[in-house]
Amino acid sequence: MQDMQDMIDRLNQSGKRLSKGHRKIAQYIVEHYDKAVFMTASRLGESVGVSESTVVRFAAAMGYEGYPQLQRSLQELVSHRLTANQRFEMATELDPSAALTTVLKSDMQNLRNTLEQVEQQVFDEVVQRLLNANAVYVMGLRSAAPLAQFMGYYLNYIFDNVHLVSSGATDVFEEIIKLRENDVLIGISFPRYSTRTLEAMRFAKRCGAQVVAITDGPMSPLAEIADLSLTARTDMASFVDSLAAPLSLINALLVTLGLHRKQALSQHFKQLESIWETYEVYLGGRRPWGCPFLTPGDCGWSAARRG
Repeated sequence: MQDMQDMIDRLNQSGKRLSKGHRKIAQYIVEHYDKAVFMTASRLGESVGVSESTVVRFAAAMGYEGYPQLQRSLQELVSHRLTANQRFEMATELDPSAALTTVLKSDMQNLRNTLEQVEQQVFDEVVQRLLNANAVYVMGLRSAAPLAQFMGYYLNYIFDNVHLVSSGATDVFEEIIKLRENDVLIGISFPRYSTRTLEAMRFAKRCGAQVVAITDGPMSPLAEIADLSLTARTDMASFVDSLAAPLSLINALLVTLGLHRKQALSQHFKQLESIWETYEVYLGGRRPWGCPFLTPGDCGWSAARRG
């Protein structure tokens, strides 16, 4: 893992030579980053043959407040390198009987970390740019597609000109060809990052559009391209991406936008409720014979079924 090796080399060059135990830890991380990145301090020490306290001191020697901070930094460095098979192998080490608790606790920690790391000022600026945009494009491919669909669905209630960019029958560039200076493209991607999303974000920048990233951290390649970035933690020792925190972040963004458009949105929903009730879009709405312009027979219901 070259990034970790560079970090160790810089530390050695600074005159802070690593002890024998610390060198063993560093070498193990470089050679087995796919395993080390999700290990506890105790587990890492056991694998290397040193004490847990030695691992904690190693983190301090590397300039971190503690081992959790070192581990988080390593996860950011290597997350995009892990193959699906490597992530699957990590998941197989879990006890199936403990998977429910482990996964839910991991999601809860991701939510806590996201809350600590999200910048309110950046969040507010993203809200303002979306409110002032002529058109909003939302793009998320592969595992990020459900997030983009969720966001696009609710943005359509708030704005008139929303486009969900997907990898369907057309190429993504055909869907964003009309991007202009006052438009906003929201790119959503997490490790392993979608190259198509990155290409679309670069294209949007060349078009003069504003680009917002929803990704996992400042080291994400999306953050390097975007004008503004919102980060959400997705750490999960599994082949399945943890989308709890990104979804919650998107939810917060949608709620905030809705509050800014409260009056218009209220009128919009009143009209929709009338339509939903008429056409029984949701369970519990008006029955067909209650339609103002259809008879019970037209609706396909007999008088015997009215009770």
